[in-house]
Amino acid sequence: MRTNSWVVAAVIGLSMATVPGHAAQRQTGREKMDRDLIEISVPGLERLYAEHRYTVTQVTQWYLDRIKKYDGTYKAVLYLDAEGALGRAAAEDAEPKGAQHGALWGVPILVKANTSVQGWVTSAGWKGFAIPGKELVAPKDAMVVRRLKEAGAVLLGQTNMPDFAASDTNISTAGGRTGDAYDVRFSPGGSSGGTATGVAGNFAVLGTGTDTANSIRQPAANNSLVGFLPTRGLTSIAGIEPLDWLRDNTGPLARDVTSAAIALEVMQAEDPLDAWTYRSSTKVEARTYTQYLKKDALKGKRFGVPWFVLNGSPDVYGKGPDAPPLAGAVVPETRGAFMKAVEQLKAAGATVVIDPKILPESFFKQTRQLNTRPYRRQGVDSFLKEFGPPQYHSVAEYEAATGETFPAFMVGGVRPGRDAGSAEEQKKIENNSEAGVIADNEANKNYFAPQTAALTEYEKTLREWKLDGFVYPALQIPTYDETLPGASTAGPYSETGWVNKIGIPAVSVPGGFYADGLPFGLEISGVRWKDGDLLGYAYSYEQATHNRRLPKLVEGARK
Repeated sequence: MRTNSWVVAAVIGLSMATVPGHAAQRQTGREKMDRDLIEISVPGLERLYAEHRYTVTQVTQWYLDRIKKYDGTYKAVLYLDAEGALGRAAAEDAEPKGAQHGALWGVPILVKANTSVQGWVTSAGWKGFAIPGKELVAPKDAMVVRRLKEAGAVLLGQTNMPDFAASDTNISTAGGRTGDAYDVRFSPGGSSGGTATGVAGNFAVLGTGTDTANSIRQPAANNSLVGFLPTRGLTSIAGIEPLDWLRDNTGPLARDVTSAAIALEVMQAEDPLDAWTYRSSTKVEARTYTQYLKKDALKGKRFGVPWFVLNGSPDVYGKGPDAPPLAGAVVPETRGAFMKAVEQLKAAGATVVIDPKILPESFFKQTRQLNTRPYRRQGVDSFLKEFGPPQYHSVAEYEAATGETFPAFMVGGVRPGRDAGSAEEQKKIENNSEAGVIADNEANKNYFAPQTAALTEYEKTLREWKLDGFVYPALQIPTYDETLPGASTAGPYSETGWVNKIGIPAVSVPGGFYADGLPFGLEISGVRWKDGDLLGYAYSYEQATHNRRLPKLVEGARK
């Protein structure tokens, strides 16, 4: 009687699987993979591939396994595309020997749920875009996604986010609550909290975030990550469901500065659908950022501390029940953590200047003169026109197709109890920066004049004080346990939205830990179009301190 060789092999393999030594050998191999991949950087992973230690499929499966093992606890991933990710990985493994690879070849990443990925639902965290049969299925990739794919990245899925990114925490109607990687009871911050928890928990090598007021930097700080907000116009926001398109931006979150720098090199691009990016390649000093990553980049550099960030704005906030703690000043624990970070900056060769005249409350008041609410609907309609599904390409068409009312605050209205003022009549700003044409008669008063005045003051302060940038806490308060009865669901408070209003780059880097073991984030802002310099400062600080440490995750199987 003849026996097929594959049957014999299968029987032998099955038998060997029952041998204790063979099981231990497999376990040892898995433990080695855990050691090799945990906290891996982009260059580190590319080295493993070059040495043929692992295939892209093996690495992708390792990340998928971690998501399945832990994300039932943290709920960072809103949509997991295991089949698509493994298909992409297999295709990359099948590429001929010697094929040219992009900068993110075989790098598993996560994408925020407001960013269009062809064939995926762009929910932006809102259940209204996920109505069965009427989902907002992206017809094409956003520019940043297209660039990531072209560079060889493996997209694992989408991260949870608060509805429309309109929160400082991470609770959504589409995906529920995301917890912080360092303690699931605590807020990870918003609105890129899903990406931040996922990257901090090693669910991916890096991820994308968006930022309207603090939404990359704040959750990066709460998860001991690097969160980079580029100069507005360096990366395209076309294809990203907007919260406020005149302040929105997009950039990477990573566990190390080098990975963030490589991701930014990939994500940056001019895009005909985003006028801010027009001729951006001629404005930026360099489009390759790893050349700036030097350990001594902080030596001889001078940084100021914005006075209003550190000491608050009592004339703005007053002392009423709705005023933030200490009129917006940092609380004592955060001040203490920040001063330790200042000492670390000094030890790395930098000078830090604290003076009441450096970006005082008057500067903060100037930034608050910007009024972008009359133009919010224009941003949403523009997004839906290009990236909406067949059923709707505008707010009006959405309401007609679904029978649902679009949230008022997204089209010029207010959220009761949360937003000041009243609803704004919606207009088109129609600015042509090259020709200087502004269609809305109020646009200069609402937006362009106060933005120019605030940016002028910022740059004047840099010159007069001979500064290379500014340093300050990424949040005014530590993150908190939002599962306690009566705890706020608004999220931990920060005072960094002024950065978006004037379009300058900023980065949050791991700045140490509070006494309770939760992270503190140090933020550095820089000069427009000198994003490379800013990455250099962040790298120098990172290498001098090595402040990040691995969180201890709690298992919870993803359903």
